[in-house]
Amino acid sequence: MDRQRPASGFASDQHARRWGWALAAAMLGWVAGTALQLQQPALWSGQAYGAVALWGLAAAVAARINRSRVRTMAVWWLLAAACMAWAATGARAVRVQAQAMPLALEGQDVQVTGVISRMPQRSSTGWRWRFDVEHATHAGRPVTLPRYVQLAWYAAPQGTAHPDWRAGDRWAFTVRLKAPHGNLNPHGFDYELWLWEQGVRATGYVRTGRVDAPPRLLARAVAHPVERWRQRVRDRILGQSASGDEAADGPQRLRDERLRGIVAALVTGDQNVIARADWDVFRATGVAHLMSISGLHITMFAWLAIALVGWVWRRSARWRWLGRINPRLNPCLWLPAPHAALIGGVLLAAGYALFSGWGVPAQRTVLMLAALAALRLAGLRWPWWMGWLLACAVVLVLDPWAWLQAGFWLSFVAVGVLFASHARADDARADGAAPSDMRARLGQLLREQAVVTAVLTPLTLLLFGQASLVGLLANLVAIPWVTLLVTPLSLLGVGWAPLWQVAVWALTPLAALLQALATWPWATVSLPAAPLILGVVAVAGGVLLALRGPWPLRLLGVPLMMPLLLWQPPRPAPGQFALLAADVGQGTAVLVRTATHTLLYDAGPRYSQDSDAGQRVLVPLLRALGERVDTLVLSHRDSDHTGGAGAVLAMQPQATVLSSIEDGHPLHSAHAMTGCEAGQGWQWDGVIFEMLHPAAHAYADVHARRPKPKPNTLSCVLHVRSANAGVEADTGASVLLMGDLEAAQERLLALDLAQAPPVDVLLVPHHGSRTSSSAALLQAARPRWGWVQAGYRNRFGHPAISVTARYSAHGVRLLDSPACGAMHWHSARPDVVRCERQQARRYWWHQPPPAQTWPMQ
Repeated sequence: MDRQRPASGFASDQHARRWGWALAAAMLGWVAGTALQLQQPALWSGQAYGAVALWGLAAAVAARINRSRVRTMAVWWLLAAACMAWAATGARAVRVQAQAMPLALEGQDVQVTGVISRMPQRSSTGWRWRFDVEHATHAGRPVTLPRYVQLAWYAAPQGTAHPDWRAGDRWAFTVRLKAPHGNLNPHGFDYELWLWEQGVRATGYVRTGRVDAPPRLLARAVAHPVERWRQRVRDRILGQSASGDEAADGPQRLRDERLRGIVAALVTGDQNVIARADWDVFRATGVAHLMSISGLHITMFAWLAIALVGWVWRRSARWRWLGRINPRLNPCLWLPAPHAALIGGVLLAAGYALFSGWGVPAQRTVLMLAALAALRLAGLRWPWWMGWLLACAVVLVLDPWAWLQAGFWLSFVAVGVLFASHARADDARADGAAPSDMRARLGQLLREQAVVTAVLTPLTLLLFGQASLVGLLANLVAIPWVTLLVTPLSLLGVGWAPLWQVAVWALTPLAALLQALATWPWATVSLPAAPLILGVVAVAGGVLLALRGPWPLRLLGVPLMMPLLLWQPPRPAPGQFALLAADVGQGTAVLVRTATHTLLYDAGPRYSQDSDAGQRVLVPLLRALGERVDTLVLSHRDSDHTGGAGAVLAMQPQATVLSSIEDGHPLHSAHAMTGCEAGQGWQWDGVIFEMLHPAAHAYADVHARRPKPKPNTLSCVLHVRSANAGVEADTGASVLLMGDLEAAQERLLALDLAQAPPVDVLLVPHHGSRTSSSAALLQAARPRWGWVQAGYRNRFGHPAISVTARYSAHGVRLLDSPACGAMHWHSARPDVVRCERQQARRYWWHQPPPAQTWPMQ
């Protein structure tokens, strides 16, 4: 603590100093205890967490006993808070886990009654919303379901009327549910954590088949009035009815469809109404945080509200009619204007956050503002780091899983650096610096933006593997333009709709500027995902570089940042290769890496018109691994193998494409392709790649047949094998990638495989369909491992029970992506497979039963 400033709150006397350190230790302990509990691979029992809480109480008693010794007391308070945080977070997690979806009801028709509790969101395939279950039955009997489920309703056939989905209404549905399950890949988005944090313990869809009872509206309820209001405002901005149809007056109000989506997002927080192309521009220019309800919006709104409430409160002293009624009615007499402004600003900011959907970033910001306002109202002038730590601890008390969110780190690191910077600036002014003028204020604004950019750039690279080099320029323009002009106009439009059009006009020049910046050759930089320790050191270097101080000391931050910038992931040794089967759901995508080359076998499925595995999984994965794809093999034309090819080739235009896709396919116009044929082969770094199927004449045979057979018969089959030094090449480890090849073609392929050494990894053909994985193939290939890439509870039933039994009978260890997540294998250790879902297990991850149970090594 600063002993030179008694006004700081804890240095005025020994007693205050002692309890200041104790409070700081308790807050630090709470943050640390929460962070440690989140690393648990599995939860303990509720009784175990109760025992930890008792240890925390015992540590608190010890802290009271040792209060005469400051350091000892601080240590005990740190331990007490850490134990209490661990116990509180664990007990809360146990309650959430108790709401798990019953396994026996997965995939069954269940009749549910409840309320739409969140504003329905439209997608290219239909609608989705959160549903609060009140009652559920299966086969006429009551059943217990999780309280909160996320439902989807897929678009009905053309000409069918759209249901009028509205927040707060009570409905009766027939649904099919499953446990919350997401794709799990290295450096990927943790969808299951996102659902866990919201308390959603099941996902599913509304049944709309011919034999299913249609959805029944039970009541236009008054529940969730804020959500209903948000939906009405959003639909007015977008010019849509509640069913999603264009309203008669919508296009006349806001003609620019893209920009009106941004206005709707700024007002209501529905980010799904912003086009994907616009999000790409916002990310490239580093302003994505401005186009959603982020902490910056709430903070700026609070700042404006504080100024407005303070102005009105001070003006109220001149209201003579109050004095005529009673002189004591003057508001300034019973609450000073600064306090009224602070309370009013925080309350109005909370109202804005509530109206915008009460998202996690908004919640964090409101809690932080409330904590800091409470300090100010209590007259406590804590050091900046104490206030920052208090805000952090308060957020984690109410939302412990925020610790694992990228937004939490971006927000609090930025706020902490600004706090520290302002504290140093206050010290400089206290030492006799000249009072600030307009030029000084502008300089301070530029410096604050530069400080935040210097600190957040390494953090952004660590979290996302990508940072914007034009972000400083873009944010200098966009932050004041959006927060001080566009957002207020958008919010005022709720009361007077024509202001929405003014907001669109204000967005037009900004959108043009951002589009121009995004097209610059070096607008963004992408780096491989580095180890956490390098990221922490780089952030410390950014802080050192950004804060005030002598330049020789500040320049020491540059070498601290260099390891992060120069990091390269390890690659296989010459003659070896590594395999990574990405978890893409119902589809195929396998990455093969040698010492200096990379091959991608298939590009995963297309999920919807505006989403595919390339954009959601493969592009982020390739960027995080720092991969440059040399060859892309598209086994055949089916969309579960080619759905992400467009996004991958847009990122990797240099890649050579081998495929059996026929001429005239849209992918041919996007990128040159070469047909894959048996006999093709090449070597990379001592690793042999050989195409085994289809034969050259197979193309002509397929096109000549009527009706044409399925594209599966032309699947490109790739055999990859390593070469051990001093040993014949065919004795190395090998992998067989087979696409969707079917039994008839497998029998022909088995003749060649029978003369070759056993295969270590076999990518199970056609995801484990009954039409593939013949006994002839298994007898010829003799695989050690069989990998199934399929979606959790997919509608095809892959892998089929008969197929898994066949693999078991042949002694093949079978792994599937729903139970394993992404699968890792290295030719140097062919008997070991690492599962992403197992090697860094977390208790909120779904653990489905595997296709076949084998002891993992």
